[in-house]
Parts: sequence; structure tokens; C-alpha cells
Amino acid sequence: MSLPVIDKDCSTWDLCREFGPDSEKLPALNEEGSRNRIEVEDQDDERRRMAREENCVLSASCSFTTNSNDDDSSSTTTDPISSVSPNGRFRRVISTWQKGELLGRGSFGSVYEGIADDGFFFAVKEVSLLDQGVEGRQSIIQLEQEIALLRQIEHENIVQYYGTAKDESHLYIFIELVTKGSLLSLYQKYTLRDSVVSAYTRQILHGLKYLHDRGVVHRDIKCANLLVDTNGLVKLADFGLAKATKLNDVKSCKGTVFWMAPEVVRSQGGYGLPADIWSLGCTVLEMLTRRFPYAEFECMQALFRIGRGERPHIPGSLSSDAQDFILKCLQVDPSLRLTAAQLLDHPFVKRPLPALGFASPYHFNRHI
Repeated sequence: MSLPVIDKDCSTWDLCREFGPDSEKLPALNEEGSRNRIEVEDQDDERRRMAREENCVLSASCSFTTNSNDDDSSSTTTDPISSVSPNGRFRRVISTWQKGELLGRGSFGSVYEGIADDGFFFAVKEVSLLDQGVEGRQSIIQLEQEIALLRQIEHENIVQYYGTAKDESHLYIFIELVTKGSLLSLYQKYTLRDSVVSAYTRQILHGLKYLHDRGVVHRDIKCANLLVDTNGLVKLADFGLAKATKLNDVKSCKGTVFWMAPEVVRSQGGYGLPADIWSLGCTVLEMLTRRFPYAEFECMQALFRIGRGERPHIPGSLSSDAQDFILKCLQVDPSLRLTAAQLLDHPFVKRPLPALGFASPYHFNRHI
């Protein structure tokens, strides 16, 4: 059985194109905030008032400025963008903002807390634009275009993108701030039991199904790219951006290789949606063992074994459901891997939730 090639050139641009408007063009920049006001024709005064308040974050004349130092008090403003999402909801627009404390550093760049002029907190990914060369500058342009389309994606298990800004030395990517950090940092602090990993995996699958239904490959599923908030809501992050690590001259063996599917390592004509399923199996194994897959090998040794189709070691101490779920994901032949939709019916993720003392009306629709 042959699989369609989804990601031959390692770019999400074509894959995400369907998220754009029908005209296949990015939303036009608004020069006047008043143009973005939603005119409500019905007689619901409260709804009209809320719409006006939401649109007041747009500024009629914004310019972009930034401090060149790494000071926590740096402040920037960005051009206003359309404030209505594809689902008809009001989209957060980052106008004037300040860079706050450093939250972490990774292969993609540094991540800071940010605060908007209306008091809204968000995360800022800062990517250096220095010494990129012609190819690097072209990648930056494409990255900005991709993020503009990724802003169209809305799902509770996917981190929301708010847009970008740029100065002479940095590209700034505005994303949802998820307070408890990554699953990597979480399992370094706590032992994640089967019930917890089951609940987290179920949410990851809901996010993956949403992306895969739209032909989007995440490309970098691992605990470090899965964020969790205080309510236990898990969100996929950094999808479509994995290739941008080359902008900071990061070698591929920095870590992501341990979660790569065999067909990705072999680079045989590109890869498709099943590559994310292999990475998911490695991620579930990572949560349960608190170790990277292939942790006993150096990078190049792991790369060689993955290319030969060798699975990471799955401890016999794991529950039978967990072992079977991981094995279903780690089929060497991508055509034999279950889809995200099919995996949602697996016993490992269909475990009943622990009984709670009360139910909140705000959480009835959550995929947990």
C-alpha cells in the first residue's frame, strides 16, 4: 500500500493553505481600527457592547519599535491584523506589548513572557535574524507566511498563534501562554501514572486528529513540544516550525532525531501523516519511562537504528494496554500504523476518568 506524500519538501505552506480565506490570500492589514468593528444588526445590546470592547485593542496608527538590548522592559508595537477568526470568534490582536522574563531557551530561540497594552499575557518566541544569509532570509519570509496561516487554526488542544512582529535583529512570534510548561518539565518533577498519561494522550490525539483531518503534519511531536495548563489541558505546540531551527544553525542531532519515524530518517520521497503517529508512540513511551526513546544510544547510533526500522525498547513493566498502544504506533511500515481517529478507540485512551466530587459546567465539552 502506498501512502500519499504529505511533506516532501518539509514545508507546511501548501498544507496550511486551506486555512486561508477563500481567495487564498492572507487577510489584508487594517489601517484603521474602526474598520474592524463588528456591526451587529440585532437588538442584543450586551453583545454589541462586548464586540466594541474586543475591537478597541486595534490602533488606528501603529508603528514597530523595539529596544536592541535583552532588557526585560523592552516594548514593541505591531501593525493591527484582522480580529475575527474563521469560526466567527473575536481573535486576540497583539498591539503594543512589552517583553518580560525569560521562560526558557531552545533550539528554536528564546521564549519570553509578554504583556499587551490591555493587560493580556502571552508568550513570545524570539528568533535571531542576524547572519542568516539569503537562504535564511527567504526562510524567515516563509515562516511569517506560515504563521499567518497557522493563526487560522483553532482547537483547544493546539496552542493558539497570535501573529508575528519583526525588527532589524529578531523575529517575534506571539503565541498562547500555557502556564505549567511542557510535559518534559512535568515528568521531570512528577511520576506520571497510566491514568495521567492516558488522559494526556487522549488530548494529544484530539489535537492530531484536527491537524490530520486538514492534511497538516506536526513534524515534531515530543514531550518538549506539548504544553499543559493548570487544569490539565494539553496543547500541541511548535507544529510547522521545526524546520526553522536551521535559522539558528542548530544541527539536527540536538534531540528531535530520537522521535523521528524510519521513513523520515531514510528521506525516501518525503513523508506523511503516519510520521506523527510514530512520534506519538515515542512520546507516550517517554512519559511512562521518564526517558527519551533510544536514550541508551548516541545520536548517530539512534539514527542508524531508526533507519533500519528498530523500535525503541519498551519495558515489560508497562501495562499491557500501554505496551499495545505504543506498538500500534511504532509500526515500521507507515501504512500499517493506525490513524489518530482509530487510536482514540484504543483501550489505553478510553479509560474512565477518576470520579470527581463535582462537575464544572465549563468543562463538559473538553476532550479529556
